[in-house]
Amino acid sequence: MSGETQRLDKWLWFARLFKSRTVASCLCASGRLRVNGTSVNKAHHGLRPGDVLTFPKGPHIRVIEVRDLGERRGPAVEARALYEDLEPPTLKRPIAGPPPVAPRARGSGRPTKAERRATDRLRERI
Repeated sequence: MSGETQRLDKWLWFARLFKSRTVASCLCASGRLRVNGTSVNKAHHGLRPGDVLTFPKGPHIRVIEVRDLGERRGPAVEARALYEDLEPPTLKRPIAGPPPVAPRARGSGRPTKAERRATDRLRERI
């Protein structure tokens, strides 16, 4: 292994895991990112090939192994070569569909659209 290191926020941006370097450094500062199981609070933490990163991204927990240090923020194909995804994205919590509609007795509560139109038609006749 080489003795070279690279800033954590810069590498996350090079690897296209975050849209901007500012967002990457905010994640580092939040303390929710781990390097080899150790929580990191600084964006300037030195990253080496072989390090394993664990961090939340949206509803997923990402586990990434650093394969190479980047030299620039290149195309996605080049960025994908910088890391290996050790675990496919898993959900922190299941995403549920729309909440179920509560049943209600006909004629109780606020009228539905169909009931309101029927009432309007009845009023037009009078």
